[in-house]
Amino acid sequence: MQYLFKYFLVLLLPIFIFAKEYRVGVLYWSMNIEGQVKMARGLEAEAKRINAEAKKSGKPMVKLIKYVAGDGSAGVDKQVKQMHKMIDHDNVDIIIVQPTDNAALVKPLKKANRKKIPVIAYDQYIIAGKLDSYITSNNYQAGYLAGEYLASKFANKHMIKLLLVEYPLVSSTVERVDGFFDALNDNKQAYKILKAYQAVEPISGRKAGNDILNDFSKKGSIDAIFTVNDGGGLPIVDALQNAGRDEVLVATIDGDPKSVKNIKASRNTIIDSAQFCGDIGRKSMAVAYDKLLGKSIPGKILIPTFPITKETMSRYPGWMGKVPKAFEKPWKRGVFWNNNYKTY
Repeated sequence: MQYLFKYFLVLLLPIFIFAKEYRVGVLYWSMNIEGQVKMARGLEAEAKRINAEAKKSGKPMVKLIKYVAGDGSAGVDKQVKQMHKMIDHDNVDIIIVQPTDNAALVKPLKKANRKKIPVIAYDQYIIAGKLDSYITSNNYQAGYLAGEYLASKFANKHMIKLLLVEYPLVSSTVERVDGFFDALNDNKQAYKILKAYQAVEPISGRKAGNDILNDFSKKGSIDAIFTVNDGGGLPIVDALQNAGRDEVLVATIDGDPKSVKNIKASRNTIIDSAQFCGDIGRKSMAVAYDKLLGKSIPGKILIPTFPITKETMSRYPGWMGKVPKAFEKPWKRGVFWNNNYKTY
């Protein structure tokens, strides 16, 4: 009997070892927006680190089951179907999602809640249903830094002729707009919004750029443009440059290397409030793993954003880098850039 027990133990041991692997469903938004690509790289790098450590420690490993939604309304519809498939057929232990739309994933999120599948969202949240954690940039801070710096370029009494390039379908871009206008108001900067456009990725950005030049064809007809991200904002800067519209100042958000080059070369862009995209992905994976291990996790993490300007760009470590030390803002003497993470 003792030998028989040992025999069955030997047979079952590989099954037990194989079972020590969590299936992690990952729903990405886009692979056409560079900042989002870096978030994905950070997430996958953290998964690789977790597995390397697990091999040494004997902890469970992770296997990523990945889907990419894509851009536009087609991407929104596709992600809804992908999340339903993940819940119904992929046998995942947890889901990490970068939502394409604040409202579209409510039904699949509530289905995941009913099936007791934890859900971690990053970059954007979902407006209803239970998220176990939400990891994102401090998007309000990003908008505020952009507005504060833009205000420093004009006399308070000057009425800035302003265009807004927004994307009101996701939380991050809405928070950026809120921060931007709060900064203008806090700095008592006069402004007038001449028109608003929508753009968040290259195709819509090129359309917005063409529309802006058609709507405001005369030099001096606009002073500044605020774009909520580089995905849509970079094509607008290209359109301005091709039209010789160097007089227009652009404030934007994300930290795309192309945008940093534009700042350095004085190509319209004067500030880019940069995300630490790699850190968003890394923390999302790390929090998901802690949840799987039964550890307590924060309900929300806000990662600071960095104000890239000509004066500060030497301090910025790039999308995949770590958050640097605080420093005094060159445009706001006595006020320091806040590099703190916020957890709730």
